Amino acid sequence: MPIRELTVRGLLLGALITVIFTASNIYLGLKIGLTFASSIPAAVISMAVLRILDRGRPGRGGILENNMVQTQASAAGTLSSIIFVLPGLLMIGYWQGFPFWPVAAICGAGGMLGVLFTIPLRRALVTGSTLPYPEGTAAAEVLRVGAGSGNVDHESGGESGLGAESGLRALINGGLVAAGFSLLSGGLRLFGDSASVTFATGAAVFRLSTGFSLALVGAGYLIGIGGGLAMLLGAVLSWCVFVPALTAMTPHQAGVSMADFATGIWSHKVRLIGAGTIAIAAVWTLLTLIGPVTAGLRAAFRASAAPASATVSEAGAVNPEADRDLSPRVIVLLGGVLLLCLLAAIGVFLWQRGGPLGASGGSIAAIAVVCVVFCTLFGFLVAAACGYMAGIVGSSSSPISGIAIVAVLLVSLLLLGLDAAGLLPAAFDAQGRMLAIGAVLFVTSAVLAAATISNDNLQDLKTGQLVGATPWRQQVALLVGCAVGAVVIPPVLNLLYNAYGFTGALPRAGMDPARALAAPQATLLSTLARGIFLHQLDWSMILIGVALGVILVLTDTLLRRNGRSLPVLVVGIGLYLPPTVSVTLVVGSVLSWIVGRVLSARAGAAPGLASTSLDPMLDRQRRRGVMFASGFIVGESLMGVAIAAAIGSTGREDVLAVVGPGFAETAQWLGAVAFVVVCAGFVRTILRR
Repeated sequence: MPIRELTVRGLLLGALITVIFTASNIYLGLKIGLTFASSIPAAVISMAVLRILDRGRPGRGGILENNMVQTQASAAGTLSSIIFVLPGLLMIGYWQGFPFWPVAAICGAGGMLGVLFTIPLRRALVTGSTLPYPEGTAAAEVLRVGAGSGNVDHESGGESGLGAESGLRALINGGLVAAGFSLLSGGLRLFGDSASVTFATGAAVFRLSTGFSLALVGAGYLIGIGGGLAMLLGAVLSWCVFVPALTAMTPHQAGVSMADFATGIWSHKVRLIGAGTIAIAAVWTLLTLIGPVTAGLRAAFRASAAPASATVSEAGAVNPEADRDLSPRVIVLLGGVLLLCLLAAIGVFLWQRGGPLGASGGSIAAIAVVCVVFCTLFGFLVAAACGYMAGIVGSSSSPISGIAIVAVLLVSLLLLGLDAAGLLPAAFDAQGRMLAIGAVLFVTSAVLAAATISNDNLQDLKTGQLVGATPWRQQVALLVGCAVGAVVIPPVLNLLYNAYGFTGALPRAGMDPARALAAPQATLLSTLARGIFLHQLDWSMILIGVALGVILVLTDTLLRRNGRSLPVLVVGIGLYLPPTVSVTLVVGSVLSWIVGRVLSARAGAAPGLASTSLDPMLDRQRRRGVMFASGFIVGESLMGVAIAAAIGSTGREDVLAVVGPGFAETAQWLGAVAFVVVCAGFVRTILRR
């Protein structure tokens, strides 16, 4: 029987899952600056759906077809990380919305180039490498368990069919709970979405806040206690150290409430401290990885000359195409087309603003060509570095923010050099500087798309190697995933922008800035680019953040000697994010710690049972927690998108509200009680035997 791998139904199912996880990741990324890995949830959904479709027809679907579905879906979910840059174009006033074709072109071309960049690296970094690729290995294990080829104790309830369908049930149940909660809070306004207390000690103002978002609880659960404590440290430094100190030193204007005064200080000063900490942490992470990445790439390329070992499918047969990539001719032709698309996108982007300023077509073309050359050379280097880093620490822990910061700095220096050469005649007036800032962010978007996809691509290829997949078919699935994601991203961005707005960029007068999506990375990168060209950065606050980052890096270095760590980048994000976001993430991480402690206690508290009989049960409970937490993220995110559609179609933020502003205090208490009840039920559901 021929191996079913890249199928039409698989591509259609992958496209559907792609839409779901892309929309979810865009909403979550704009809200908290983090995205979640979609490989494992996509694999579980694929296994359950294909198993339902194949009932009565055994042998049709299998591990390879499921692998293709999760490969396609994870690529598009990863591509949504481009939202870490693009909203900055609205924050600087360059765009008033997200035009479909430019956004789709930069997403699609950048993402597909990232796929092509990593194809020559596969043998060196995957086949001939001993890198662990944590997410790729975990996804392969999930696929094996779902196919019944993993080490599963069937008598304990771990049979393959039940595993996939129970995982899907956990995902759906978590999604329904979070969607209902989000509808009651963000739509009907019966539940409050946050609670805060502001008080003063002398001239210093303190503010304690938390949110009631189940998506953030799910994200915190997946982050774990280490990241949660680092996030808490950032929030404490922000609101219990820097805000009180700065409010004590700043005159309080008459008529401004304490809450607004503290929020203003945090927004205009403390966030810049967080930006400095994020920048130094990201750059430090890159510097510490230069040595291992360089040495590892050399060793990997030397080892890649050895013949690859045969790969066996789940049926036990050798896959004759297990080491075949897309042909060089296809890579060159497709790469040429993508570079032309990228050149056209950048050229049109520059001409729309540069043409009316008097820039000649020749200078615009020259700038576009230089930017494309930069994207190609730097993108390939970034693809290799990010691929190797993903193999060491995983895609979720790769310092993508650092790559974006470095890209902004390099593109800014590149454009300043072009201006010195006389190719930017209007660069020193206000409009010309805006053109340069917009170009920096647009080009950085392409680099970031290539970097994030290279992270995901090599993880997926590692999964494929472990389950016996065909590399060229996976590469096709990745390209399709990028194309689907590129089409989905612009309308979702427009929908969310028109409904909620972004911090510093509201589409309509009278919108509530408290409900705006934070888009922290886009705010940071646009602030950095604007500061370079307009000289508007408050360097005193940024340098305080840099100094804090250095102290935290030294602390992390000392802790690592004792087997512990302090994620400095997460501390910076905790400083930078609103407390209603950061504190809620901490709640999820604490729940993760509680669940882990209870499961560990169960594993060590049953001497009458062998560990082999306990492991499958405990592993299922852990997987149930991951799927339920992922459901929280997906459910609230999709409901947020649905509410955004209702708001966008009517122009009214309260279009679904069934109560008035006078119900706000009662709604806050109802939201708090319901939030506690749901969190307790979440833990109880995971720990149910």
